[in-house]
Parts: sequence; structure tokens; C-alpha cells
Amino acid sequence: MKRLAGFGFAVAMGALASTGAIAQDKVKVGLIVTLSGPSAVLGQQARNGLEMAFKDLGGKVGGKEVELIVVDDELKPDVAVTKVKGLLERDKVDFVVGPIFSNVLGAIAKPVTDSQTFLISPNAGSSALAGKSCNPFFFATSYQNDQVHQISGKVAQDRGYKKVYLLAPNYQAGKDAMAGFKRDFKGEVLEESYVPLNTLDFQSELAKIASMKPDAIYTFMPGGMGVNLVKQYRQAGLTIPVFSAFTVDEATLPAQGEAALGMFAGSNWAPNLDTPQNKKFVDAYVAAHNAVPATYAFQAYDAGLLIDSAVRGVKGDLSNKDAVRAALRKADFTSLRGSFKFSANGFPVQDFYLTKVGKRADGKYETQIVEKVFSNYADPYVKDCALTN
Repeated sequence: MKRLAGFGFAVAMGALASTGAIAQDKVKVGLIVTLSGPSAVLGQQARNGLEMAFKDLGGKVGGKEVELIVVDDELKPDVAVTKVKGLLERDKVDFVVGPIFSNVLGAIAKPVTDSQTFLISPNAGSSALAGKSCNPFFFATSYQNDQVHQISGKVAQDRGYKKVYLLAPNYQAGKDAMAGFKRDFKGEVLEESYVPLNTLDFQSELAKIASMKPDAIYTFMPGGMGVNLVKQYRQAGLTIPVFSAFTVDEATLPAQGEAALGMFAGSNWAPNLDTPQNKKFVDAYVAAHNAVPATYAFQAYDAGLLIDSAVRGVKGDLSNKDAVRAALRKADFTSLRGSFKFSANGFPVQDFYLTKVGKRADGKYETQIVEKVFSNYADPYVKDCALTN
């Protein structure tokens, strides 16, 4: 567990013994993300982004000192539940930010929201929380999972591809990925292949692809899974167009290198998105970490700004949950992505883009915007949510 108090970055267990008066003057934020295993880089990006937001805010949110407590969910739902209960019961956090993966989100959503603590997802966007099971204590600064995959499905349809091969991990986000791609793609799906989460060997899947000869491949393989898939794809000598989400992004590109060049992805953002706030953020992130930020970092940065806007909106009084919720829904901050607001279900209404892997002037790899595919797009599940704006 890592504590960042007031962003002097001094960790002290004595912080647990703060007096009641001091505790009331702080806003406690618990960050729960994956920080170990093949997908650790995703959680590290989110942690970096949230830390940068709080640093840029002067170590305060809404004028009150912020204390950030970071825990690793280990990409294990049972571990995540134990860790998040520690944040709620021992640390008594005011907000929980996280996680990266939807199976972890499914595990922690109930204990967090049942405690009437606000849960802000900087990445995972399960369809289960967007429709009938939407919750007044849940917000996402990312997207609903289907949407980023729907981008590639629409592009594949518009470009006239007739046959595609789909590949994703066997968990909720993987299933949302397939559903999202097929929402606009009307051609033939040759195979819808699911592999165990954290699979690193794709030889059998690549052999199938080579024999089936699809017009295009669509895959969702985040973290280390994406690194291995892309490298093995190139080693197999395949040249079939690859569309994806999170398979080639700034978290995986340093390890994928040249093998990822030219591959497509769908996203709500890219490092070269032309807004003044985004340019400043990307430059600062590269300077601090010698790496290009990914969506995980930018969405976590926005989560920090969202928390600041809410605390500011209630003038530091977090005791009235309805007032805090109203302040969160207002989203009174300037997002790095530009246009942004919340739907009734707590998911953003925003623009989505097709991106392509390219090289920056400094030699680093990044995803770059090819075209805008959806404008001011709300997810398709909001119609089933009983909450109102």
C-alpha cells in the first residue's frame, strides 16, 4: 500500500493515526489498479496520471489537502475485494478510483457503492453497470466498454470488409468487445475466439487466422497479452489488417516497437489530440516518465480533475452524498479530451476516433488520430438506466 500525503510523496504510517480534526481537513482517495503481473504497466499508467493531476492541483482538491492511498488488485477479484474493503473500513476513503479490468470492477462495485462511497472508474466500463444495474455512486471517466470496439466494427463495415476473425480474452470486457464490434459490422464473423485472461501464447490462434484468410482481424488484448500477440503476429509473417482496442497503445508500444506500426485502434483520445490542455499533459508526462501516456493515464488524470470539481462544488463538505453526486454529474472541469459530459448512467458522452500506430519526432511510438468516427456519443445501454440527470 502506498500513501501520498499532500504530494510531498513522504510515506508515513503515522498518517493512519491522524486526529479527527486533521482527517476532516483531508480528502482521502483510494486508487485500486493492477500493479503486478503482465498487465502492471496499465495500472502504472493510471497511477501516474492520477498523481500528475493531484500534483498539478497543488496537492489539493477543492482547496483541501488530498491523501492518495494506492493498492494493487493483482488482477484477482477476490484480492481486490479484500483490498477495497481495507480502503473503505480502515482508511475511510472519500472516493475510490479504479480499477483497470472489468472483472475486478464487477467484484468491487457492490462493496464500494453499498458503503455509499463514490467509485470512479478510470478505465473499466462494464455494460453491467451502464444499463439496469447503473448506480448513483458510480461514474466513469473512460467509456462504456462496447464503444471503443464499436469504432473498429463501423470502420470495417464502411471499408467493405466481408469476413473478419475476432479474438479477445474470456472475461466481461472481452465479451463487451465482441458485442461492440458486431454492433455495426454486418459481414461474416469467421470465428469468435476467446482465450484465458493473461494468455501469452497465440500460436494456435494465429495458425487458424492464416488458414481462414479473413479480410481483417479484430482483437482486444490489453497489456502483456497485446505485446505477445503483436510480436507473434509479425513473426508468423501475417499481413492481414489488424484493428483493435488496447492491443496497441502507449502502454504496450514501447515493448512492441516496429511490430505495431500501422496497426489500427479505436479510442476516445490519442496523444496527438489537438487541445491545449492535452498538449501540456502529454509533454509533462513524457518529461516526467520518459514515456508517452496511454488512455489509462489521461482518464485517471481526468478522474483527479473530476474529484477536484466535486469537492469544489460542495465547498469541501462531503457529508451530503446527494450534493456530492450532483457536483460529480456536473463535471465542472476541462477534460483533456475536449468535449465531455455525463449520461444519466454516469458514463461519458464524448467523441471517438480511429487511430493508427506511428512514430513521434523523438522516436517514441504513439497512436495517432486517423479520423473521428462518432461525435458526442452516449453508450447504447443508458436507455435501460433508471437514474435521471
